[in-house]
Amino acid sequence: MKHRGLIQPLATDPLDVIGDVHGEVDALDALLRELGYDAKARHPEGRRLVFVGDLCDRGPDSIEVIQRVQAWIAAGRAQCVLGNHEMNLLRDEAREGNGWFFDEDWHQDHGDPRFADCRPADVETRADILHFLLSLPLVLERADLRIVHACPDPAALQAVRASKASNAVALYIEAEAALRAELQALDADPLCSEQGRRYHALMSQREVQPELMPLFARREARQQNGNPVRVLTSGIELPAVEPFWSTSKWRLLGRTRWWQQYDDSVAVIFGHYWRTPSGVAQPAHKGGIHGLFEDVPDDVWLGRSGNAFCVDHCVGLRFAERAEGVTAGFSGRLSAMRWPERELVMDNGRHSIT
Repeated sequence: MKHRGLIQPLATDPLDVIGDVHGEVDALDALLRELGYDAKARHPEGRRLVFVGDLCDRGPDSIEVIQRVQAWIAAGRAQCVLGNHEMNLLRDEAREGNGWFFDEDWHQDHGDPRFADCRPADVETRADILHFLLSLPLVLERADLRIVHACPDPAALQAVRASKASNAVALYIEAEAALRAELQALDADPLCSEQGRRYHALMSQREVQPELMPLFARREARQQNGNPVRVLTSGIELPAVEPFWSTSKWRLLGRTRWWQQYDDSVAVIFGHYWRTPSGVAQPAHKGGIHGLFEDVPDDVWLGRSGNAFCVDHCVGLRFAERAEGVTAGFSGRLSAMRWPERELVMDNGRHSIT
């Protein structure tokens, strides 16, 4: 039976929940072998794959990763939730690392040469990918486990349950419309408006750090945190102490350790937050948003009850490593959390009982 909707039932089988793949098809192959799956995602013990989103961008072959997951879902062997990188494609938002999806010469004209070798999508492939992504939920859940890309905020979950939107884009538009009057009132404040103009004039100029813009930052935080799709796929964000450079622009909002307040009895596995493997330096290109797991080993469960786990171990860092000449022995890893065993498995063969 195929389920529809933005919150869907999670399979009852034993699961292998895989972190953000980011187009790294070789890492995905290595991890699946380590987990005991064949090339068609079949497991001898009947286990099922679950992906936390961000299948695409930065890595060399986002198309292959997406098409594989699409086929595995159609065959009933996998499930997947939407991440912020999928939402960028659905909303036609060109961002760092996703030029493969847009015009084939996008990176030469506007992008980053570090992504020049990413396999580009043609018109037919783009249409098929969008059709597939529109079918994906924001949340998968069952009695003992919830899967979401970034943050299982209770208010965001409630908003999704209450909405009649047919897909994530429709819900996104619905939420933005609900916020419009409030944001327009903030924009009408002369100081907020002036801060916004100054920020947009400087946000892409790395050599010129903007000054602190607290009123406009609060306005941006309201837009972020008032939209359940943004929250579920990008997390709760709050004004930063000062602007910081990350992924090609100055940012006014910083990510938060929402899991420190997580007290739901349902365990949650998520991605998104660039949890560097133990012993690996924080990725410089992520600017001021790293450090969320400082002094916390990479295999430790989080939250008040120890039932929240970030399974994103920075395989998306490999594009930066390749730009520095690394061709093997990457530090960024692709990981899976086995449930209910609570065993962390990485693509390099590391296993940790957590």
